[in-house]
Amino acid sequence: MIHRPAILAAALAAVLAAAGNKRREILRRAAFSVVFFNSVVSAAYLAASMLGGNFSWEYLALVNVRVLLLACLAFLFMARANIFKALSFAPALAYLFALAYSQSMALLGLLEDFAAAAKSRSIGRASLGRRYRLAAAAGAAVLDKAMHNSEELSLAMRSRGFFEGNDSDV
Repeated sequence: MIHRPAILAAALAAVLAAAGNKRREILRRAAFSVVFFNSVVSAAYLAASMLGGNFSWEYLALVNVRVLLLACLAFLFMARANIFKALSFAPALAYLFALAYSQSMALLGLLEDFAAAAKSRSIGRASLGRRYRLAAAAGAAVLDKAMHNSEELSLAMRSRGFFEGNDSDV
């Protein structure tokens, strides 16, 4: 609902101040996570507005600061909140979150294994094409593992009665 970049920038400063000694880490993680999205959106806006003749630096700043602020808020929340405690009011929801979290950590471990394997098999910095191929192979492996894990988890949950009352083949 806020459409002024200066107010959003002040809110970003407040969020970073609230982060305390973790402000650099939160800002680094947030910036890294939004840089691709913001670059694509900014480039598309630049191209479209230049063609239409209605370019606005204020709008470009608004979009970029808003996304960075939301990312910083998300990372600050993750740093401060214990989601497992927050979901303790609903055991089924907490269970589902625990499953999702454990699967995310397993997939992150797989990606770290891929990165370590690529590094150990390379003498120098890999070419861009090779990095793309490595990323594609890692992505395919993560998708395969995620599909396999989801099928196994679904069967395990079904055998424990988690989907009772729902006879669909979910």
